[in-house]
Amino acid sequence: MNRIAPTALYQEVAERLRQRIFAHELTPGTWIDEQKLAEQYGISRTPLREALKVLASEGLVELKPRRGCYVTEISRQDLDDIFPLMAMLEGRCAAEAVAKAGAGDIEALKEIHERLEAAARDGRIDAFFEANQEFHRKIQELSGNRWLLSVIQDLRKVLKLSRLHSLSLEGRLQQSLDEHRRIVAALSTRNAEEAEKLMHDHLLSGREALAKMEAKLEKAA
Repeated sequence: MNRIAPTALYQEVAERLRQRIFAHELTPGTWIDEQKLAEQYGISRTPLREALKVLASEGLVELKPRRGCYVTEISRQDLDDIFPLMAMLEGRCAAEAVAKAGAGDIEALKEIHERLEAAARDGRIDAFFEANQEFHRKIQELSGNRWLLSVIQDLRKVLKLSRLHSLSLEGRLQQSLDEHRRIVAALSTRNAEEAEKLMHDHLLSGREALAKMEAKLEKAA
């Protein structure tokens, strides 16, 4: 494994660990072997511990007294708590985007959605996931509310700890596309109330799809 340059060391370490967590290379519940990681990266324990404090502040790891550091496990209750909050926040983003987005911004959002449609038609799931994330990020940016954006980004990091993705449920991808079409239409017609409701319901539909996947997996086990 490549050694890390000393510039902004703990931030670089935090980013590397963050990506390993998101890729589930470091799975939820895993104990983080600080000595082993320090040796892999060719660094001392001090910047590593600073990096872990950053990840702990983001909710990605838990620092347990006398037990060490563990990758956070996200429970069913966590998902039940987070998704309604995400629905409220992203709904608010959509409403604020109506007031602040220019005609060019709406066209850019439509272009992202067209890429979503094309990826779905071609069965390019990775491209669909990427465009889906970009669609949500674009609306968040159009809201122009940096505080909303900050909280949503932190919550989405935690959601990446889940091993399941709502779009993996059969039929959910097309349902999601239809929901996106209606959100774009509401933004295009400058209907803030409708845009907020549609985005709110879109996030809750994602949680419902995850619940169905959980039940399906439990039945198959």
